[in-house]
Amino acid sequence: MNFDNKFGMFIHWGPYAALGLHEQALARYNIPYTEYEAMAMQFNPTEYNPEEWVLLAKKCGMKYICFTAKHHDGFCMWDTKATDYNIMNTPYGKDVLKMLADACKKHGILLSLYYSNPDWHYEYGYNPESKSHQWGAKYKNQVNTVKLREFIKAQITELLTNYGKIYTLFWDIPPCIYDPSLNELARKLQPDIYINDRGWSEGDFSTPEREYEAANNGRFTRMTEACNSVGAHSWGYRVGEDFYTKRHLCCAIDRYMSAGASYLLNVGPDKKGVITDDYCQNLLKVADWYNRMDECLECHEADDTDYGIKNNKYIANIKNGKTYLHFYEGIMSNSVAIKNYTKVPKSVRFMNSGESLHYNIIPLPEFMDMSKTTQDELLHIYGIDADKYADEPIVIEIEW
Repeated sequence: MNFDNKFGMFIHWGPYAALGLHEQALARYNIPYTEYEAMAMQFNPTEYNPEEWVLLAKKCGMKYICFTAKHHDGFCMWDTKATDYNIMNTPYGKDVLKMLADACKKHGILLSLYYSNPDWHYEYGYNPESKSHQWGAKYKNQVNTVKLREFIKAQITELLTNYGKIYTLFWDIPPCIYDPSLNELARKLQPDIYINDRGWSEGDFSTPEREYEAANNGRFTRMTEACNSVGAHSWGYRVGEDFYTKRHLCCAIDRYMSAGASYLLNVGPDKKGVITDDYCQNLLKVADWYNRMDECLECHEADDTDYGIKNNKYIANIKNGKTYLHFYEGIMSNSVAIKNYTKVPKSVRFMNSGESLHYNIIPLPEFMDMSKTTQDELLHIYGIDADKYADEPIVIEIEW
């Protein structure tokens, strides 16, 4: 199992969905612990159907799902023996993670697990060494990070033992305590697992979220999994959420994936366990573009050729002997001019529409240097219907 760059679905789901506010609603809205925890123990997602989630992911061209086994509120979405604060003790009383794992296996989708280091419910969940997301902890005067790590190890052992092959482990919120034994335990239980860099020691890959500018000269220098949500305010289900535009998300996905990263796009199912129509439709808008790319964003090789393309930002890749030019912010006109080409193309295809594009080798007035007696001839790809696809990044395939 390789960490080739892939498109995946992130799912933030827990009892906070019943509030329709935010996955951190307990702290952000200052809800009393007794009120929140009583609500959580009444969680009853009667319409939960993990096959629908998995088939939606496949429809969107996604290869894996990363599921929030436990978020900061400490509520566990699996049959854990480490705490009673879990899905088995609700009216629903079923192991939703096991159901999801079975659906993923049935339909050939890889399963990844998210696990929050902060735990706002657990007796020793407060970690003063960490500077982030500790403000929701119930027991701020009870600090014992040794017991916290023992608790986490017990839960990670369950998660990495009882749910089949796990693709990646997504620790959240760096604890600022160095303890390599936690990642060592994960690797012992799942030798092929990939682990992110937000845990207790060095991981295999970085996990930037929302907006990020860390690509080095257009490339990521280490394994990277970028992520964002379709919702602008919350990763969990939010009533009346504001949604990112198709252009914003598609341009980000194209930029990061063409630079070598995987990309997780998040949705938040509601209290019934349903990915509601507004979330689903925003996901499908992105998928409409992504599926027209014929998987050129995945498992490619970097093409570091300086093509001398005028006026437009781009990242170039090679896959199956073809060059792919990713104009992640779109293009300025209905043509692309390439100065540094080594041969005449056999064919040029506009990936957004699937149509063949016209091209010729000619000097172009805008790029003429009148101090020269002869003018450079450029590879001129023209007739691109860029306006029709103005809400998408533009991708051009060249077979030389």
